[in-house]
Formats: sequence, C-alpha cells, structure tokens
Amino acid sequence: MRIDLPEPTPAEREHSAALARFIRNEMAAKGPLPFSRFMELAMYAPGLGYYSAGKTKFGAAGDFITAPELGSIFARCVARAIAPALRNIGGHAQMIELGGGSGAFAEDCLRELAHLDALPARYGLLEPSADLRQRQRERLQQLPGDIARRVHWIDRPPEDDWQGVLFANEVLDALPATRFGIRDGEVFEEHVIDADDEGFTSIDLPADGFTANAVRHIERDLGHGLADGYRSEVLPQLPYWIQAVCGGLQSGMALFVDYGYARREFYRDDRRGGTLMATYRHRAHTDVLSRVGLQDLTAFVDFSALAEAATGAGFRIVGLGTQADFLMANGLDAVFAQAYASAGDEATRYRLSQEVKRLTLPAEMGETFKVMAFER
Repeated sequence: MRIDLPEPTPAEREHSAALARFIRNEMAAKGPLPFSRFMELAMYAPGLGYYSAGKTKFGAAGDFITAPELGSIFARCVARAIAPALRNIGGHAQMIELGGGSGAFAEDCLRELAHLDALPARYGLLEPSADLRQRQRERLQQLPGDIARRVHWIDRPPEDDWQGVLFANEVLDALPATRFGIRDGEVFEEHVIDADDEGFTSIDLPADGFTANAVRHIERDLGHGLADGYRSEVLPQLPYWIQAVCGGLQSGMALFVDYGYARREFYRDDRRGGTLMATYRHRAHTDVLSRVGLQDLTAFVDFSALAEAATGAGFRIVGLGTQADFLMANGLDAVFAQAYASAGDEATRYRLSQEVKRLTLPAEMGETFKVMAFER
C-alpha cells in the first residue's frame, strides 16, 4: 500500500544528502552494512542522525507524539507507581531516565513525586542528543529550585553501584535492530548497499553466528522453525545493553514502556514482514531506507527477550501488562478527576478527556503499549 508523504523542505533534503554521503563513505570502506549499523547511523550519526541533529521530533510540528507529550497524566501515574520504591530506599535514592524527549516527563514526574514526598536525591537524564539536552535544560530550569537542583545530565549509565529507579519510555524500539530472513532453512541477515541515484537498497547475506544463534533461540522457544521467506527483527545485543544500563542498579526497580508483544505474538506465522517501520510527519510507512536523518526508525519490542535479558542480569520480573491496565492500577481515575476538577475551562477539560482516551483505548496506546517492571 502506497502512502503519500509530505515533501521535505530544501534544507531537509540538503541535510539528508549529507547524512547519505556519510553513510556511503562507510560503505566504501567496509562494504555492505548490516541493517542494524545503517539504522544506527541514520538515527545517531554525530550531528547528522535523526536524534543527533536539531530536527523537531515531537508534537504537531514533528513526526510523532509520545505519552508524556500528551499532557501530565501519564507521568503522574508513573510517579505514583515508583514513589513507594523511592521512599523505601530513602534519602540517597536516585532516578535515571533514558532519553527524556522534550523533558515533559521529567517535569511532570518530578512535580508529582514532590507532591507525594518521594523526590529522589538526584534525577539523571541520559540523553545522547545535544539538541534535546538543551531543550530539556530550558524546560526543567523552570522547576522550583529545590527540585531543579536535583536534575543533572549524564553521558553513560552509572559505573558505580546505585539504588533507585530507572525509567525508559519508547527507548527499546529505537535500538538498532538486526533484520533477518529465512531462506532454505538458513538464517540470512539483511544488509544495506548504495544504489547510486536510487538511494539505498538491501541485500541478504549469510548471518554470522551471533545473529544465527539469536534466531535459533527464538525458534526453540516457539517450538518450531520459521518458514522460508519469513523476515523480522531481533536484538541479539539486548542482554548486553540491559547489563550496561541496569547492571549498577543494586536495589530498586526498572520500568520500561514501549509498543510490542510477547514472543509468540511477535513472531506469528502471519507477521512475515516483521515490525520495522518509519515515521515521517505523523505518517507511518515501510520505506525505511529513504529520507535518512529525517524520519524515525523503529521496531516493536519482543518483551519475552526483555524478560530474558532482565532475569539474566539478576533482576526479578514483577509485572508485565498493557499501558491501560498499568495506568488504571496507578491512580489514573484519581489523577484525571483532580486535573478535571481544577481545569479552568471547557477546552482544557476536553483536552484532558482526549488525553485519557489516547493513553488507554485499545485502538490508541492502551493495548499495543506494554509496561514491564523488574526489581532487585
């Protein structure tokens, strides 16, 4: 199905062409790039990648909208979920947010934690984008002084042991995904090559042992082999990534929110093309090799793989459910009622109602988005 997409501006075309040249230079030196490497460069190449450059990403002027950007309800419910863990740890508790977007989640979460008397001693934002860091700073410096002074930015997960809460909303879907295909029972890995005037195109090459073992693990867990022609995504690096971001968390919890499925749903027989997609100006499509640097690239999350990675790192899974169920269990009714009662006009009340619908309805974020919590 063809989707008509808005035309990039001349400045966007120039930016995309610069990133394409950067990617082609690496291809010239190394040959065909695994799709995971292409995605990494498209998203995170210094100064040029989608998340590294200054392009607006969130809201009506961007390409997509996340739960925290809809309003404060999502963050306030998350704050209620994590407040007991922070209070239990005490005055030295830390909170780390991976990514951070515009800073909307941090602002609303910290305000609610202050109201709940559960503020962490430090709130760390691990944000690789210099542009987003600046936007976060401008937003969060408006917080009351006692709250604002707790916020700081970090370049990597803490190397020393720490206690508290790690939070990540729509982070896992942006990890560079390995694309694989099955041909004559063998595992192949998708690579990207230069197609000259046509941009980029993909080819399949025999998978290395790392990728092949990850796919065979999926098949063993499913209890059957994947059919010839089947194509999907896997994150063979996920156990190492979880260890890197959560390994120092000695006591507390980690909370991941993202769109995805349990493994048997993720690798259903009729989902033969995988879950990879691009988003450009609020339009989702599958032409992931075009508009490099201008569009978001994501793949759904295999929550079974996340559970395996977490337990392998020494954590205990304490919950997996839909976003709707999670919000309902953590005070959605009370938060909405409070916000609705204090709304100053009918337009604000309508916006709050729409916010709750977007967060909870099955056709919106309510069921596709899942929440997984693990603790140690």
